[in-house]
Amino acid sequence: MTQPSTALLDAPTPPAAPRTLPRPPVAGAARALALFAAARLTGMLAVAVGAWLTGQKPFALLGRSWDSLWYAGIATHGYGARTLHFEAGVVHSDLAFFPLYPALIRAVHTVLPIGAGGAALLLAWAATLAAALGIHRIGEHLHGRTVATLLVVLWGLLPHSVVLSMAYTEPLLTALAAWSLYAVLTGRWLWAGTLAALAGLSRPNGFAVAAAVLATAAYEIVRRRGRVPHRLWTGAALAPLGWASYVLWVGIRKGDPLGGYFAVQRGWGSTFDFGAGSARFIRKMLLDGDRFVFAVTLLIVAVAVLLFALLVLDRAPLPLLVFSGVLLLITVGGSGFFESKPRFLLPAFPLLLPLACALARTARARPAHALLVVGVLAGLSVTYGTYLIVYAHTPL
Repeated sequence: MTQPSTALLDAPTPPAAPRTLPRPPVAGAARALALFAAARLTGMLAVAVGAWLTGQKPFALLGRSWDSLWYAGIATHGYGARTLHFEAGVVHSDLAFFPLYPALIRAVHTVLPIGAGGAALLLAWAATLAAALGIHRIGEHLHGRTVATLLVVLWGLLPHSVVLSMAYTEPLLTALAAWSLYAVLTGRWLWAGTLAALAGLSRPNGFAVAAAVLATAAYEIVRRRGRVPHRLWTGAALAPLGWASYVLWVGIRKGDPLGGYFAVQRGWGSTFDFGAGSARFIRKMLLDGDRFVFAVTLLIVAVAVLLFALLVLDRAPLPLLVFSGVLLLITVGGSGFFESKPRFLLPAFPLLLPLACALARTARARPAHALLVVGVLAGLSVTYGTYLIVYAHTPL
């Protein structure tokens, strides 16, 4: 019988390959938040430098300009303290501003030894980080960590992302919207409805969150033939309460429960006319060669429409489609301050999903190309944001 080779028997056992431990979810989120914070801090630094060079105060530009003054006034003095009268039919009333952000400003101002402007900025910055984390969670849930990180970075590099560093309500609405939509995607209906109700108290277009919750709930009810848990019914019932309660309260205060709030908005020149007012403004802009800000606004809105079409073609989840679609419809179909339309679209982060997915594929195949794209976007965002706040003197 042939004896086995002693060389084989005595050979040392090769060491086991080291196990690769999966990164914890918090690591991916921390990296995304760090990149997002770097983008926003760079933008704020550029605004500060521009302000100092022109003899302006950075804090005043970020915390006490345009709508920020209205929110601070409501937080300090309550509703009815400020109404501006212009020509006939143009009355700017503070009732046009929804109450959640001013209420939070008042609470922080009461607890901390800072002024209303400082409290407003602190809340906006905290809400921006909460929104970025919620956006990352949605992107990771749908497409993985790379897409999630790029989605957050792209949101922080939008042309109007400088607003995320200001005392405005877009960060608060985006945070509530992102976490409400994530709750819908993961079946947490009570959270979804509660956060949607709060979103409805933050801004007029906050109703888009409730619309997403209601549409998805209706779809689930039909798909399951009514066999859904009571939490779904409760969440759907909660979703529109915030927006509806404030609109009704303003209407009662104005003596017209159903139409009073919309009369207030008409006083600001804001109506929904299916885009007729915007079309007239665009025609005037094209014929008269109007301001640079308006041309950029038109380009941003056109790109948003294209991105929504891509989102539909990609068969994005229903709540994301409804949320983005309602925001886009309000923006395109509404008249009023044309230059504010990009700001109204800031919460519509799902529109960036097709770009984030495409950029993730590019990053895997050609990392240098993806880095170049992000670098160009960063440069444009910082440059245009600084121009918008420091030099343009345009209502946001």
